[in-house]
Amino acid sequence: MTERSFQLRMVHVLSIGLLYLLVSSFMFAKGLPGTENGEWRYIGGDMGHTRYSPLSQINRSNFEQLEQAWVWRSDNFGPNLDYFSRSTPIYVDGILYTVATPRRQVIAMDPATGETLWTFREPETIRHQRSPRQAYGKGVSYAEVNGKGVIFITTPGFFLWALDAKTGLPLEGWGEQFPVGDAQLSGVIDLIPQLVEGWGPWEDYVVAGGEYDPDYGVPRELGMVTASAPPIVVNGVVVVLVGHQPSYGQTRIENVPGDIMGFDAATGERLWKFHVIPRPGEVGHETWLNDAWRFSGDMSTWAPASADPELGLVYLVTNASTVQAYAGHRPGDNLFGGSVLALDVATGERRWHYQIHRSDQWNYDLPTPPLLMDLDLNGQRVPVAIQNTKQGLVFAFNRETGEPIWPIEEREVLQTEVPGNYTSATQPYPTWPEPVDRIILDGITEEFIIDYTPELKEEAMEILSGYRLGGLYVPPLPNTHEGEFINNVGCLGAGNVISHPPVADPSTGMMYNSHRRNCFAPGFMRPTEGVDRDNPNYPRPGEGGATPNSTPTTGVTVVPWLPGGGGGLPTIDGLPLYKRMNNQLTAYQMNTGDKVWSHPIGETPDFIRGHPRLEGVDVPNSGGTGWSIQMVMGDILVQTRALSEGMAQMMPDAPLTLNARDKETGLILGSVPLPAPAQYGIMTYMHRGRQYIVVQIGSNQTDFPGALVAYRLPN
Repeated sequence: MTERSFQLRMVHVLSIGLLYLLVSSFMFAKGLPGTENGEWRYIGGDMGHTRYSPLSQINRSNFEQLEQAWVWRSDNFGPNLDYFSRSTPIYVDGILYTVATPRRQVIAMDPATGETLWTFREPETIRHQRSPRQAYGKGVSYAEVNGKGVIFITTPGFFLWALDAKTGLPLEGWGEQFPVGDAQLSGVIDLIPQLVEGWGPWEDYVVAGGEYDPDYGVPRELGMVTASAPPIVVNGVVVVLVGHQPSYGQTRIENVPGDIMGFDAATGERLWKFHVIPRPGEVGHETWLNDAWRFSGDMSTWAPASADPELGLVYLVTNASTVQAYAGHRPGDNLFGGSVLALDVATGERRWHYQIHRSDQWNYDLPTPPLLMDLDLNGQRVPVAIQNTKQGLVFAFNRETGEPIWPIEEREVLQTEVPGNYTSATQPYPTWPEPVDRIILDGITEEFIIDYTPELKEEAMEILSGYRLGGLYVPPLPNTHEGEFINNVGCLGAGNVISHPPVADPSTGMMYNSHRRNCFAPGFMRPTEGVDRDNPNYPRPGEGGATPNSTPTTGVTVVPWLPGGGGGLPTIDGLPLYKRMNNQLTAYQMNTGDKVWSHPIGETPDFIRGHPRLEGVDVPNSGGTGWSIQMVMGDILVQTRALSEGMAQMMPDAPLTLNARDKETGLILGSVPLPAPAQYGIMTYMHRGRQYIVVQIGSNQTDFPGALVAYRLPN
């Protein structure tokens, strides 16, 4: 390159950079911090978790020119319990950061080449081996502390580490020293003593002669605790999130409450702790009948968090307490389960909350943080938090006050018939926006019955006449059920959106939601007769070095009813009784709450299109297998199909492409091939004047059991 051509190129690069800064400053004025200057500082991009970036070097005009820049493989760092990655990388100050493998090893890499710069792996402990969410790490967080970049990570064993962002070394003089083995490492906090401090069952355990073993962690008879999502750092406070063994796999009613804690980012000192299960005198204590607050635990914040630093608020979502299939041991509405929580990040005090659903026993926990953006509501700019649910409902709140943007009504729901169980008489339903799928409001009404031929519709109606049809909150029946109907039937509209999170565009007010229709007849509940079948397959006392003072089942109480068999909705020669919606992407204009468009993603599976009962019938496209995952970037919606959650075996139905879609219509503008099915998330960043898109990929049927692939434009 001649000197003259180099000078012209530099003028061109600087002009593009200036234009980018002008555009980003305009766009950022409508969003929350995290993606300015081409960075992606949070796993959701910005603090509002919108997965939006104003970058536009890659756009609708050149998307199909993208070329693969590099591939980074996680299986080089140890075994994978899952063939896909849940961790969306972050990009800060010229470096990419992520976690890999069940060890949740922290990786720093070169953004231009994918080369590994440093790694950090926590020393081995038994409590890491016992963690019920080893491979569920969703990433890391970053903050600048005293002028130095710091990476914060919560590990499966429930330690909080502070690492130098440039070297990966634990910070000297921060927190404590690692309490297990011979490792002379500071820069860590053992979170378990902080969590159980002041908790009644722990105090009783100590009075009875129990001792804390930092290698083993929480004694098995008291419960089990871990982490899934990374902490979030807001205004110098590290807010730590908590995870547990999934409640649908539990049989015991005791566990450790997932109290939320805030730590000083500069020192590691604990600043506050919020009780997610309210104690006497605290708001919500009256919603725990039968003194269930004393022994009931869990109440995880296993999904990530969002935050508004100007308001000084952090927004968290929770799941239910122990045993999500039965609530008779914890009657009442059970605050703060199934809730959006807005906490003052400086003090941990509750500013506002809204309970999305009460006394959860359907595994309806909130799987994604509120999306935060400012909306233009009737000419007034309002800070809004939008909460999407597994059910397919969309709630919108003023994120400063907690007031609903549109009215929310109470609807009566079916009540449990299982002896001793508890269900709330009503549940909240937003009046606007309409749900992603209206089937969830009243269930399989005639509008949704399969009607591709008159004969199919008649048969479906005849079968369904033997069932009691409901919407979302359909409780299972006891296995002794005998009555005028066979079983209850309920419907879901969205699914586990942690694996296909909704995204939003703060510059336009648009939101994009991936969803799927599923109707079901739950299995019948069976009595347990007091037998504890809890077996998480982790070392018990006397195994793998566990301490003898941790007796596994002493003092536990077994839930009296658990799910049994006998459920399931019949089909007609393999065809469902209701119209399928396998994989759908819907766009909302949240300034008005209106649905703008809705498209099937992929093609209707062959077993339906080629079914002999549908020969010659023009069957509407219901979408293909998997989920749609996406992010918003400049003038396009970047989207692909994910085949996570055990669906990779259906790959022949899924072309592996990364797509650019029109934000206003959803139509595909261009595509490039992917080397393996996408998983969970997409992110983008600007590094040395070039924009990159990174996609999480992985499949046990390809050469990539867990990887990242990066794209950029040619030189």
